[in-house]
Amino acid sequence: MTRVCFVGSPDVNVQYELLSRDTARAALSTYEIYDPFENSLAVDTVSIGAAVSLCNDLNWYLVRFVDHVFVMEPSISGDEWLSRRLAEGVRDGDVRPEETKELLAVYGVEDGRLVEPMYVSRRPDGSIPSYDLRDVAETVVVRVAESEFGG
Repeated sequence: MTRVCFVGSPDVNVQYELLSRDTARAALSTYEIYDPFENSLAVDTVSIGAAVSLCNDLNWYLVRFVDHVFVMEPSISGDEWLSRRLAEGVRDGDVRPEETKELLAVYGVEDGRLVEPMYVSRRPDGSIPSYDLRDVAETVVVRVAESEFGG
């Protein structure tokens, strides 16, 4: 299953905003809803194509209420997310899955909430530099497109 996660803007309740709107609620009604991070809403879809399609269906709401959209495709990585733009590139065949490894946004997790990302390139040995923007016990790694690298 491919998971898609919508992380809300700080000034909105993303679950309320998405589930209180008829069109968005209808699009999400067939999915079991998760909240992997504070102020997030995630669902499992059948494929990366279905995840991107759901994002496209919800785009009007996403541009208004969501700061980040992440997609986790197990055939690419079981513990690193893809940005929406990178997931679209993979789905469209513009980016090969093995080309998604290099550029990363590493988010700290503080009290269940994602905090500012640190943009890094994976080291030649495959390791990821340690998150050093603040003291956190946990991080979330998101593979990003070149156009997103650095914010």
